[in-house]
Amino acid sequence: MAALFTGKVLMANRERDEVETERELGRTLENKVLLLYFGSGQCPRCRQFSPLLKDFFLRLTDEFYVERASQLVLVYVSRDETEEQQSAFLRSMPKRWLAIPFGDLRFAVSEVPAVVVLKPNGEVIVGNAVEEIQRMGPACFRNWQEAAELVDRNFLLAEDFDDCTRRSITDPIRRLKYKLDKKTEAKNRERKEEGELF
Repeated sequence: MAALFTGKVLMANRERDEVETERELGRTLENKVLLLYFGSGQCPRCRQFSPLLKDFFLRLTDEFYVERASQLVLVYVSRDETEEQQSAFLRSMPKRWLAIPFGDLRFAVSEVPAVVVLKPNGEVIVGNAVEEIQRMGPACFRNWQEAAELVDRNFLLAEDFDDCTRRSITDPIRRLKYKLDKKTEAKNRERKEEGELF
């Protein structure tokens, strides 16, 4: 899927961080369903649909709602009139949304809002999923996941977890606790072995 964005830059987390190298794009988009959201902050129908899409996205990716984030990436394709309008709209949306820079007209749709659902290889699953999202909510993701034939992340190789982010504030404490438990076990084993020797 990274081939769709080869030679292009995606903006991440509203702060104009750029996801541009093939490796970064591959890691961001690999084995995930991609939603291309065509919208505008000035369009009345988009203003009505965007909060619904925001909630849809959060319920599938935010660990407050789910134990494990879904394999889903959303890229906002702006149809705003100015870059300031695009920035203002993105500030009200989740930080995990990616965006194509303002003025990039590589993709086109006949109407907004439109949500194009793509498989990891770039094939279209749904041409416009706006009505499906409105009707079914997060339940429609399961259908897309099956159509995309995603590999369950439980089977990823160990190196994929090397730079994984912490899940919570208490994660370092838990890690420390488990390390201490292992050290305690090792000491107990040593004492037991010494006790058996004497």
